[in-house]
Amino acid sequence: MAFEQSKQPAPVWMEQRGARRFLALYLTDWATDYLKRADRRLQSPLALFERIKGGMRLAAVDREAAAAGLSPGQNLADARALVPNLHTLPIGRPLLEAAFADFADWHSNASPLVAVLPDMSPFGDLVLDITGVSHLFGGEEAMLATLLKRLAVLGYRVQGAVASTVGAAWAVAHFAANQVVAAADTERVLAHLPVAALRLSPIQIAGLNAMGLKQVGQVRGRERKALQARFGLSLLTRLDQAYGALEERPVPRLPLAERYAERRFADPIGLMDDVLMCAHDLAVQIGLRLESEGLGAQSFHLFLYRVDHKVMCLSVNAARATRDPAHIARLFAHRSERLGGDYDAGFGIDAIRLAASSVSPLDAVQVGAFAAADGAQDLDRLYDRMASRLGALAVLRTKFSNTHIPERAVRLEPVIARTPDDPEALPDPGRARPLRLLPVPEPITITAAQVPDGPPAGMIWRRVGYQFIKTSGPERLAAEWWRSGQRLQLVPPQGQGSKPGQAQPYLPQLVRFDPEAQTRDYFIAEDDGGRRFWLYRQGFYGSTAGPSWYLHGFFS
Repeated sequence: MAFEQSKQPAPVWMEQRGARRFLALYLTDWATDYLKRADRRLQSPLALFERIKGGMRLAAVDREAAAAGLSPGQNLADARALVPNLHTLPIGRPLLEAAFADFADWHSNASPLVAVLPDMSPFGDLVLDITGVSHLFGGEEAMLATLLKRLAVLGYRVQGAVASTVGAAWAVAHFAANQVVAAADTERVLAHLPVAALRLSPIQIAGLNAMGLKQVGQVRGRERKALQARFGLSLLTRLDQAYGALEERPVPRLPLAERYAERRFADPIGLMDDVLMCAHDLAVQIGLRLESEGLGAQSFHLFLYRVDHKVMCLSVNAARATRDPAHIARLFAHRSERLGGDYDAGFGIDAIRLAASSVSPLDAVQVGAFAAADGAQDLDRLYDRMASRLGALAVLRTKFSNTHIPERAVRLEPVIARTPDDPEALPDPGRARPLRLLPVPEPITITAAQVPDGPPAGMIWRRVGYQFIKTSGPERLAAEWWRSGQRLQLVPPQGQGSKPGQAQPYLPQLVRFDPEAQTRDYFIAEDDGGRRFWLYRQGFYGSTAGPSWYLHGFFS
């Protein structure tokens, strides 16, 4: 297995927060280029159509169809009349959007932060944060040329630009393509671009052109309040984003790789065993780097870059921060077992990257010869392996909640994402609680009661009668009014209101908390067979609705 190894330097792009640089790519004919590349039988000229307002209109055309005079929005019948040999297909937007998202992920081998810009179209625009990574390609000009060349080789028509803001990079890529704009030249370059470079709506563009404002520089020189009153706040937002007065950060699709190591292969690999072997080697590099910085990580992501320009991402999580290479590699081995038939290497994998995120300080621990391990670390490793093999939501733990309502006293949470325990939520050992609670309290019928507010003498549950020989209680649990979500209205007591002849204070008719609505009296009852039940009465005798009895759990 031949490979080339590359060690990544420190993440400079994460450290240089002040001066950021963005590279925008505009694939002008993405829809038609992708379909023709996926199906070699498709011929040019090609046009994609969709139904708009009851009529068939063109949604995308390739360069040959555009040269023949066709354009998006044109009627399909007129297009066929103008170009008799036109090949047409209905546009599948969900397919194209998903394919473009996968295509965007493939560009993460050039920059850790890659995002799709859906402002004007759901597919066709990419932006890469190249702050601190352009030197790996020999500079910004060389990096732009490299990305444009490799996309052109694949058969895509593409334009690009580099600028200090996302808005400026997008504008230059669309209207002054294939150039690198220095931070000091941003204002000069944007001033001569059309107003459409601000990513405005067609109505805003038409309104600005009607006013004689056809260039970005002309718009910037006008009064802001007048522009906002006529065109809305979105115009000022786009203008400020383009010039850098308002920060715009793209949202990456893949997990942000703060620290990573990668390996590129001269010959593509395809077997999962080879992938896991490489993952172990990369885990060793990541572990050494984290150890040198005194850090550990809880999330690890393995990116598999396929030859057919797609990316597979495998992610694992740990219960506590770690940098043990063997443990990290074992987690990915268990994660691969869940893939099954979903693993598809395509025509091969030519690069693998292992990234670590959710880092935190992790000091080295010196273990003495007579130290006794408490097993906590072994349990955490076991939880990690089980979660990676079965899924994070398959390994849960019970966590106590700070409440005295039995069905709210505990909840389940993933063991690898557990939160700190609340000391006040621990149960009171002096209170008797059953070993088993029913999922939902079930209504029962009381045969008789010793006194109105006393324990019952028997019950009927699920059509079976039970006679009690011993009972204890009650234990009263009142409703948690602070959790009910109902506002309490402070009403002045009688005799302390306003004086006669004065206006009565306004008291809104809000639903008030009723202390009798959810008050429970719990009893422990034992029948003649030795079975012990936990049942409760809800409500009081003498009230309008009357009390109701429920069975909530079993002691034995």
